[in-house]
Amino acid sequence: MGKEIDEITGEIVDAAYKRHTRLGPGLLESVYETVLARELERRGLKVEWQKTVAFEFDGMHFEEGLRLDLLVEDRVVVELKSVENLAPVHFKQVLTYLRLLDLRVGLLINFGAATLKEGLHRIANKYAPSPSATPRLRVNQGEVNDHLTRRRGE
Repeated sequence: MGKEIDEITGEIVDAAYKRHTRLGPGLLESVYETVLARELERRGLKVEWQKTVAFEFDGMHFEEGLRLDLLVEDRVVVELKSVENLAPVHFKQVLTYLRLLDLRVGLLINFGAATLKEGLHRIANKYAPSPSATPRLRVNQGEVNDHLTRRRGE
């Protein structure tokens, strides 16, 4: 059996912290993606970059509907940003990826933040559709907005 989710995310966070400390904010997202992916591979993790993911929705098949920045160990979505401030849509994007892929944990990492502590967010997919529910894309905006409100201290 593979590594546990907490072990995988711990490795990702440690690698991201070390890369952010050495490189600092201000570079293009693609630079951070390449450096982080190679560091994770060096640590023995399976990493897929810019992974195109096919998915089905409402009986239709989509070949190129999603493009993940990083998929680590086939279990953790890592979405990278290099922006001054994250927007609510960035959190929703990760949550939507998790739901469509039926994965439980994703990391949203903003290398544009002054410190990685400010730019690191773990997002959990707590959505479990009932068997009778009509499948459709939904993002629980309440969970994401509650997270943002708590973060700002409101």
